[in-house]
Amino acid sequence: MSLHADAVRVLKEWAAPDGAQDRLRAVYLEHLDEQPEGMWKACGVGHITASALVVDPGRERVLLTLHRKLEIWLQMGGHCEPEDRTLADAALREATEESGIEGLVLLPVGPVNLDRHLTPCTWHLDVQYAAVAPPGAVEAISEESLDLRWYGYDEVASVADGSVRQLLARTRTALASP
Repeated sequence: MSLHADAVRVLKEWAAPDGAQDRLRAVYLEHLDEQPEGMWKACGVGHITASALVVDPGRERVLLTLHRKLEIWLQMGGHCEPEDRTLADAALREATEESGIEGLVLLPVGPVNLDRHLTPCTWHLDVQYAAVAPPGAVEAISEESLDLRWYGYDEVASVADGSVRQLLARTRTALASP
């Protein structure tokens, strides 16, 4: 199965948590239907990206990156690569590369949120996952980050934008689900 086909499958099977997310899911599916190259950075009208919020549920904290180009605190994530077999693989690869943490595990619920945003290159149609850090995880700054920092759940609102706050809220809901 191609990465494009996996993205279509994931989005069709995903149970959106509300009407706004369901409408956004439809936008993503329309994009993939109209853009055969819609997974790749070279797609000028926009492309699917994959990200993951790295969480340490036991200590009620998340790891955020101070993005080198955007200079804002975000979850780990970025462009899909040809070696990614699935969207989940892309999200986990990005989270591992940008956090420096080996042994991250994505929550089994699949994506927890969708976020469409304009970047300096074009529209990113981000499929957002949550990744649990192993006990004792130690982060390492990558070339894509100015800084990495753990924030308590209650601290995120003071450093991150609404998209990260929404991702955290949806992640906490997924963590609380049986």
